[in-house]
Amino acid sequence: MTSSATLDLSLELLRQPSVTPVDHTCQTIMAERLENAGFTIEHMRFEDVDNLWARRGTESPVFCFAGHTDVVPTGSLDAWGSDPFAPEIRDGKLYGRGSADMKTALAAMVVASERFTAKHPNHKGSIAFLITSDEEGPSINGTVKVVETLEARNEKMAWCLVGEPSSTHTLGDIVKNGRRGSLNAKLTVKGKQGHVAYPHLAVNPIHTASKAIAELCETVWDHGNEYFPATSFQISNINSGTGATNVVPGTMTSLFNFRYSTEVTADELKARTLEILDRHNVDYDIEWTLSGLPFLTPVGELVNAAKHAIRNVTGVETELSTSGGTSDGRFIAPTGAQVLELGVLNATIHQVDEHVNVADLEPLAEIYEQILEGLLA
Repeated sequence: MTSSATLDLSLELLRQPSVTPVDHTCQTIMAERLENAGFTIEHMRFEDVDNLWARRGTESPVFCFAGHTDVVPTGSLDAWGSDPFAPEIRDGKLYGRGSADMKTALAAMVVASERFTAKHPNHKGSIAFLITSDEEGPSINGTVKVVETLEARNEKMAWCLVGEPSSTHTLGDIVKNGRRGSLNAKLTVKGKQGHVAYPHLAVNPIHTASKAIAELCETVWDHGNEYFPATSFQISNINSGTGATNVVPGTMTSLFNFRYSTEVTADELKARTLEILDRHNVDYDIEWTLSGLPFLTPVGELVNAAKHAIRNVTGVETELSTSGGTSDGRFIAPTGAQVLELGVLNATIHQVDEHVNVADLEPLAEIYEQILEGLLA
Protein backbone atom coordinates (compact mmCIF):
# COMPACT_ATOMS: atom_id res chain seq x y z
CA MET A 1 0.00 0.00 0.00
CA THR A 2 1.53 3.30 -1.12
CA SER A 3 1.91 5.78 1.69
CA SER A 4 0.56 9.30 1.46
CA ALA A 5 0.57 12.42 3.60
CA THR A 6 -3.10 12.02 4.46
CA LEU A 7 -2.74 8.33 5.28
CA ASP A 8 0.32 8.93 7.46
CA LEU A 9 -1.41 11.62 9.53
CA SER A 10 -4.56 9.49 9.73
CA LEU A 11 -2.54 6.62 11.21
CA GLU A 12 -0.97 8.95 13.77
CA LEU A 13 -4.37 10.24 14.89
CA LEU A 14 -5.96 6.79 14.92
CA ARG A 15 -3.33 5.51 17.33
CA GLN A 16 -4.63 7.90 19.99
CA PRO A 17 -7.35 6.26 22.18
CA SER A 18 -9.41 9.44 22.29
CA VAL A 19 -12.71 8.18 23.66
CA THR A 20 -15.02 11.07 24.61
CA PRO A 21 -14.10 13.46 26.20
CA VAL A 22 -10.39 12.54 26.08
CA ASP A 23 -8.43 14.11 23.20
CA HIS A 24 -5.23 12.15 23.93
CA THR A 25 -2.88 14.57 22.08
CA CYS A 26 -4.76 14.48 18.77
CA GLN A 27 -5.20 18.25 18.87
CA THR A 28 -1.54 18.74 19.80
CA ILE A 29 -0.52 16.70 16.75
CA MET A 30 -2.78 18.81 14.53
CA ALA A 31 -1.75 22.09 16.16
CA GLU A 32 1.96 21.45 15.58
CA ARG A 33 1.33 20.86 11.88
CA LEU A 34 -0.91 23.91 11.56
CA GLU A 35 1.49 26.16 13.46
CA ASN A 36 4.23 25.19 11.00
CA ALA A 37 1.85 26.27 8.22
CA GLY A 38 1.45 29.73 9.73
CA PHE A 39 -1.65 29.24 11.90
CA THR A 40 -2.05 30.96 15.26
CA ILE A 41 -2.95 28.31 17.82
CA GLU A 42 -5.41 28.76 20.67
CA HIS A 43 -6.23 25.88 23.01
CA MET A 44 -9.59 26.28 24.76
CA ARG A 45 -10.30 23.87 27.60
CA PHE A 46 -13.73 23.92 29.21
CA GLU A 47 -14.17 21.57 32.18
CA ASP A 48 -12.84 18.19 30.96
CA VAL A 49 -13.01 18.99 27.24
CA ASP A 50 -10.11 20.06 25.01
CA ASN A 51 -10.87 22.33 22.08
CA LEU A 52 -8.64 23.84 19.42
CA TRP A 53 -9.12 27.12 17.57
CA ALA A 54 -6.45 27.73 14.94
CA ARG A 55 -6.49 30.58 12.46
CA ARG A 56 -4.28 31.69 9.61
CA GLY A 57 -4.91 35.29 8.62
CA THR A 58 -6.70 38.18 10.27
CA GLU A 59 -9.04 39.29 7.50
CA SER A 60 -12.53 38.25 6.47
CA PRO A 61 -14.01 36.11 5.05
CA VAL A 62 -13.15 33.19 7.33
CA PHE A 63 -13.30 29.64 6.01
CA CYS A 64 -13.39 27.14 8.89
CA PHE A 65 -12.73 23.42 8.98
CA ALA A 66 -14.67 21.90 11.90
CA GLY A 67 -14.58 18.47 13.43
CA HIS A 68 -13.95 16.29 16.46
CA THR A 69 -11.08 14.18 17.72
CA ASP A 70 -13.18 12.13 20.14
CA VAL A 71 -14.57 8.74 19.23
CA VAL A 72 -17.25 6.45 20.65
CA PRO A 73 -16.22 3.50 22.86
CA THR A 74 -15.00 0.38 21.10
CA GLY A 75 -17.22 -2.16 22.83
CA SER A 76 -15.82 -5.68 23.22
CA LEU A 77 -12.28 -5.85 21.86
CA ASP A 78 -12.82 -9.54 21.07
CA ALA A 79 -15.35 -8.56 18.42
CA TRP A 80 -12.77 -6.56 16.45
CA GLY A 81 -10.57 -8.08 13.77
CA SER A 82 -7.67 -5.96 15.05
CA ASP A 83 -6.93 -3.57 17.90
CA PRO A 84 -9.22 -0.53 17.30
CA PHE A 85 -6.41 1.82 18.35
CA ALA A 86 -3.66 0.04 16.41
CA PRO A 87 -4.89 0.87 12.91
CA GLU A 88 -4.40 -1.77 10.23
CA ILE A 89 -4.76 -1.79 6.46
CA ARG A 90 -6.38 -4.92 5.05
CA ASP A 91 -7.56 -5.35 1.47
CA GLY A 92 -7.31 -1.63 0.77
CA LYS A 93 -9.31 -0.64 3.86
CA LEU A 94 -8.04 1.23 6.90
CA TYR A 95 -9.47 -0.24 10.10
CA GLY A 96 -9.64 1.55 13.44
CA ARG A 97 -12.01 3.38 15.75
CA GLY A 98 -12.51 6.85 14.32
CA SER A 99 -11.32 5.96 10.83
CA ALA A 100 -14.65 6.99 9.32
CA ASP A 101 -15.90 9.22 12.14
CA MET A 102 -13.79 11.29 11.61
CA LYS A 103 -10.03 11.25 12.00
CA THR A 104 -9.24 10.66 8.33
CA ALA A 105 -11.19 13.81 7.49
CA LEU A 106 -9.18 15.73 10.09
CA ALA A 107 -5.98 14.49 8.47
CA ALA A 108 -7.27 15.51 5.03
CA MET A 109 -8.14 18.98 6.33
CA VAL A 110 -4.63 19.52 7.72
CA VAL A 111 -2.91 18.24 4.58
CA ALA A 112 -5.18 20.31 2.32
CA SER A 113 -4.44 23.44 4.35
CA GLU A 114 -0.69 22.80 4.25
CA ARG A 115 -0.73 22.39 0.48
CA PHE A 116 -3.00 25.35 -0.16
CA THR A 117 -1.05 27.77 2.05
CA ALA A 118 2.24 26.65 0.47
CA LYS A 119 0.83 27.57 -2.94
CA HIS A 120 -0.99 30.70 -1.71
CA PRO A 121 0.92 32.15 1.26
CA ASN A 122 -0.98 35.43 0.80
CA HIS A 123 -4.43 33.92 0.27
CA LYS A 124 -7.59 35.96 0.69
CA GLY A 125 -9.37 36.06 4.05
CA SER A 126 -8.53 33.51 6.73
CA ILE A 127 -8.50 29.74 7.21
CA ALA A 128 -9.52 28.39 10.61
CA PHE A 129 -9.90 25.08 12.45
CA LEU A 130 -12.50 24.48 15.17
CA ILE A 131 -11.79 21.07 16.70
CA THR A 132 -13.38 19.56 19.83
CA SER A 133 -13.17 16.35 21.88
CA ASP A 134 -16.83 16.51 22.95
CA GLU A 135 -18.90 15.81 19.83
CA GLU A 136 -19.78 12.19 20.60
CA GLY A 137 -20.67 12.98 24.22
CA PRO A 138 -22.93 15.55 25.86
CA SER A 139 -21.69 18.34 23.55
CA ILE A 140 -21.77 20.85 26.40
CA ASN A 141 -18.16 21.99 26.67
CA GLY A 142 -17.11 21.58 23.07
CA THR A 143 -18.03 23.41 19.88
CA VAL A 144 -20.88 25.31 21.51
CA LYS A 145 -18.49 26.88 24.05
CA VAL A 146 -15.91 27.76 21.40
CA VAL A 147 -18.61 29.40 19.29
CA GLU A 148 -19.78 31.39 22.31
CA THR A 149 -16.21 32.59 22.84
CA LEU A 150 -15.83 33.57 19.18
CA GLU A 151 -19.18 35.34 19.13
CA ALA A 152 -18.25 37.31 22.26
CA ARG A 153 -15.26 38.75 20.44
CA ASN A 154 -17.17 39.11 17.16
CA GLU A 155 -14.99 36.59 15.32
CA LYS A 156 -17.27 35.41 12.51
CA MET A 157 -17.07 32.52 10.08
CA ALA A 158 -18.41 32.98 6.57
CA TRP A 159 -18.13 29.32 5.60
CA CYS A 160 -17.72 26.17 7.68
CA LEU A 161 -16.97 22.69 6.38
CA VAL A 162 -17.60 19.92 8.91
CA GLY A 163 -15.73 16.71 8.18
CA GLU A 164 -18.51 14.33 9.21
CA PRO A 165 -18.73 11.17 7.08
CA SER A 166 -21.41 12.23 4.60
CA SER A 167 -20.78 9.90 1.66
CA THR A 168 -22.98 6.85 1.08
CA HIS A 169 -21.76 4.73 -1.85
CA THR A 170 -18.80 6.63 -3.24
CA LEU A 171 -16.71 9.54 -2.01
CA GLY A 172 -18.57 12.82 -2.41
CA ASP A 173 -21.87 11.37 -3.64
CA ILE A 174 -23.69 13.05 -0.73
CA VAL A 175 -22.98 16.25 1.16
CA LYS A 176 -25.11 17.43 4.04
CA ASN A 177 -26.26 21.03 3.60
CA GLY A 178 -28.45 20.96 6.70
CA ARG A 179 -29.77 18.83 9.50
CA ARG A 180 -33.14 18.29 11.11
CA GLY A 181 -33.84 19.67 14.56
CA SER A 182 -33.99 17.26 17.49
CA LEU A 183 -36.47 17.71 20.35
CA ASN A 184 -36.61 15.18 23.20
CA ALA A 185 -39.23 14.71 25.92
CA LYS A 186 -39.64 12.69 29.08
CA LEU A 187 -43.35 12.17 29.74
CA THR A 188 -44.44 10.96 33.17
CA VAL A 189 -48.10 9.92 33.34
CA LYS A 190 -49.57 9.79 36.85
CA GLY A 191 -51.98 7.13 38.03
CA LYS A 192 -52.78 5.36 41.27
CA GLN A 193 -51.24 2.05 42.21
CA GLY A 194 -53.58 -0.74 43.24
CA HIS A 195 -54.55 -4.38 43.02
CA VAL A 196 -55.65 -5.56 39.59
CA ALA A 197 -58.63 -7.29 41.18
CA TYR A 198 -59.89 -3.91 42.46
CA PRO A 199 -59.54 -1.63 39.39
CA HIS A 200 -62.11 0.81 40.80
CA LEU A 201 -59.59 1.65 43.55
CA ALA A 202 -56.72 2.30 41.12
CA VAL A 203 -55.96 4.50 38.10
CA ASN A 204 -53.92 2.78 35.39
CA PRO A 205 -51.66 5.37 33.72
CA ILE A 206 -51.02 3.09 30.74
CA HIS A 207 -54.74 2.99 30.02
CA THR A 208 -55.30 6.70 30.51
CA ALA A 209 -52.38 7.61 28.21
CA SER A 210 -52.93 5.02 25.50
CA LYS A 211 -55.29 7.03 23.27
CA ALA A 212 -53.12 10.13 23.51
CA ILE A 213 -50.01 8.12 22.65
CA ALA A 214 -51.79 6.55 19.69
CA GLU A 215 -52.76 10.00 18.42
CA LEU A 216 -49.21 11.29 18.84
CA CYS A 217 -47.96 8.36 16.77
CA GLU A 218 -50.53 8.95 14.03
CA THR A 219 -50.29 12.74 13.82
CA VAL A 220 -48.89 14.28 10.65
CA TRP A 221 -46.76 17.11 12.00
CA ASP A 222 -45.84 18.56 8.60
CA HIS A 223 -45.09 17.43 5.06
CA GLY A 224 -41.45 18.51 4.91
CA ASN A 225 -40.18 20.62 2.03
CA GLU A 226 -37.68 20.65 -0.82
CA TYR A 227 -34.77 20.04 1.55
CA PHE A 228 -36.28 18.20 4.53
CA PRO A 229 -38.42 15.06 4.96
CA ALA A 230 -41.57 15.28 7.05
CA THR A 231 -41.11 15.61 10.80
CA SER A 232 -40.77 12.25 12.57
CA PHE A 233 -42.15 11.36 16.02
CA GLN A 234 -40.62 8.27 17.63
CA ILE A 235 -41.11 6.73 21.07
CA SER A 236 -37.83 5.25 22.27
CA ASN A 237 -38.79 4.00 25.75
CA ILE A 238 -41.91 3.17 27.76
CA ASN A 239 -41.53 1.99 31.36
CA SER A 240 -44.18 1.16 33.93
CA GLY A 241 -45.11 -1.34 36.60
CA THR A 242 -43.37 -3.26 39.36
CA GLY A 243 -42.79 -6.44 37.40
CA ALA A 244 -45.73 -8.13 39.09
CA THR A 245 -48.81 -9.19 37.14
CA ASN A 246 -51.26 -8.29 39.91
CA VAL A 247 -50.29 -4.63 40.51
CA VAL A 248 -51.75 -1.67 38.64
CA PRO A 249 -48.79 0.70 38.13
CA GLY A 250 -48.76 4.11 39.74
CA THR A 251 -46.85 5.86 36.96
CA MET A 252 -45.76 5.38 33.38
CA THR A 253 -42.68 7.04 31.90
CA SER A 254 -42.13 7.49 28.19
CA LEU A 255 -39.20 8.97 26.27
CA PHE A 256 -39.81 10.28 22.77
CA ASN A 257 -38.08 12.35 20.10
CA PHE A 258 -39.04 14.65 17.26
CA ARG A 259 -36.67 14.96 14.32
CA TYR A 260 -38.18 18.00 12.73
CA SER A 261 -37.95 20.08 9.61
CA THR A 262 -37.89 23.83 9.12
CA GLU A 263 -41.65 23.70 8.53
CA VAL A 264 -42.32 23.68 12.29
CA THR A 265 -40.68 25.08 15.40
CA ALA A 266 -39.90 23.34 18.66
CA ASP A 267 -42.47 25.51 20.40
CA GLU A 268 -45.16 24.46 17.91
CA LEU A 269 -44.36 20.78 18.47
CA LYS A 270 -44.53 21.25 22.23
CA ALA A 271 -47.88 23.08 22.02
CA ARG A 272 -49.47 20.45 19.78
CA THR A 273 -48.22 17.64 22.03
CA LEU A 274 -49.66 19.28 25.14
CA GLU A 275 -52.96 19.91 23.36
CA ILE A 276 -53.28 16.20 22.58
CA LEU A 277 -52.40 15.13 26.12
CA ASP A 278 -54.81 17.65 27.66
CA ARG A 279 -57.65 16.75 25.31
CA HIS A 280 -57.37 13.12 26.43
CA ASN A 281 -57.41 14.20 30.12
CA VAL A 282 -53.98 12.74 30.83
CA ASP A 283 -52.49 13.63 34.23
CA TYR A 284 -48.83 14.18 33.42
CA ASP A 285 -45.53 15.98 33.89
CA ILE A 286 -43.27 16.56 30.90
CA GLU A 287 -39.63 17.61 30.59
CA TRP A 288 -38.32 18.92 27.26
CA THR A 289 -34.74 18.94 25.97
CA LEU A 290 -33.82 20.64 22.70
CA SER A 291 -30.76 18.86 21.26
CA GLY A 292 -30.45 21.04 18.20
CA LEU A 293 -32.24 23.45 15.93
CA PRO A 294 -32.67 22.59 12.26
CA PHE A 295 -30.35 24.40 9.91
CA LEU A 296 -30.06 24.73 6.16
CA THR A 297 -27.40 26.09 3.84
CA PRO A 298 -29.06 26.77 0.50
CA VAL A 299 -27.15 26.59 -2.76
CA GLY A 300 -24.55 29.35 -2.73
CA GLU A 301 -20.79 29.91 -2.57
CA LEU A 302 -19.92 27.01 -0.26
CA VAL A 303 -22.24 24.44 -1.83
CA ASN A 304 -21.11 25.38 -5.32
CA ALA A 305 -17.43 25.27 -4.37
CA ALA A 306 -17.91 21.79 -2.88
CA LYS A 307 -19.87 20.45 -5.84
CA HIS A 308 -17.27 21.82 -8.26
CA ALA A 309 -14.37 20.31 -6.28
CA ILE A 310 -16.04 16.90 -5.99
CA ARG A 311 -16.78 16.86 -9.72
CA ASN A 312 -13.17 17.81 -10.56
CA VAL A 313 -11.59 15.19 -8.29
CA THR A 314 -13.99 12.24 -8.52
CA GLY A 315 -16.26 12.93 -11.50
CA VAL A 316 -19.26 12.50 -9.19
CA GLU A 317 -22.29 14.80 -9.34
CA THR A 318 -23.01 15.24 -5.65
CA GLU A 319 -26.46 15.31 -4.08
CA LEU A 320 -27.53 17.56 -1.24
CA SER A 321 -29.10 15.91 1.82
CA THR A 322 -30.34 16.81 5.31
CA SER A 323 -30.77 13.21 6.54
CA GLY A 324 -29.10 11.58 9.51
CA GLY A 325 -28.58 12.63 13.09
CA THR A 326 -27.30 15.88 14.53
CA SER A 327 -23.80 17.30 14.16
CA ASP A 328 -21.89 20.22 15.60
CA GLY A 329 -22.97 22.20 12.57
CA ARG A 330 -26.09 22.98 14.62
CA PHE A 331 -23.99 25.21 16.89
CA ILE A 332 -22.21 27.00 14.05
CA ALA A 333 -25.07 27.68 11.63
CA PRO A 334 -26.93 30.09 13.98
CA THR A 335 -23.95 32.48 13.79
CA GLY A 336 -24.81 33.11 10.15
CA ALA A 337 -22.14 30.85 8.63
CA GLN A 338 -22.84 28.69 5.61
CA VAL A 339 -22.32 25.12 6.91
CA LEU A 340 -21.68 21.98 4.90
CA GLU A 341 -20.74 18.42 5.91
CA LEU A 342 -18.43 16.51 3.62
CA GLY A 343 -16.39 13.43 4.47
CA VAL A 344 -15.76 9.77 3.78
CA LEU A 345 -18.27 6.90 3.59
CA ASN A 346 -20.45 6.49 6.67
CA ALA A 347 -21.36 2.80 6.29
CA THR A 348 -19.32 1.60 9.31
CA ILE A 349 -19.46 4.53 11.73
CA HIS A 350 -19.87 3.53 15.41
CA GLN A 351 -19.56 -0.13 14.38
CA VAL A 352 -17.13 -2.91 15.19
CA ASP A 353 -14.32 -2.97 12.59
CA GLU A 354 -15.01 0.63 11.54
CA HIS A 355 -13.05 1.33 8.35
CA VAL A 356 -12.58 3.54 5.31
CA ASN A 357 -11.20 2.99 1.82
CA VAL A 358 -7.55 4.02 1.77
CA ALA A 359 -8.04 5.08 -1.85
CA ASP A 360 -10.48 7.79 -0.69
CA LEU A 361 -8.05 9.62 1.59
CA GLU A 362 -5.92 11.58 -0.90
CA PRO A 363 -8.95 12.47 -3.06
CA LEU A 364 -10.68 13.85 0.06
CA ALA A 365 -7.65 16.07 0.77
CA GLU A 366 -7.72 17.19 -2.88
CA ILE A 367 -11.43 18.03 -2.62
CA TYR A 368 -10.81 20.09 0.52
CA GLU A 369 -7.89 21.87 -1.14
CA GLN A 370 -9.94 22.69 -4.23
CA ILE A 371 -12.71 24.12 -2.05
CA LEU A 372 -10.12 26.43 -0.53
CA GLU A 373 -8.97 27.30 -4.06
CA GLY A 374 -12.50 28.16 -5.05
CA LEU A 375 -13.15 30.44 -2.10
CA LEU A 376 -9.84 31.95 -1.01
CA ALA A 377 -7.32 31.74 -3.86
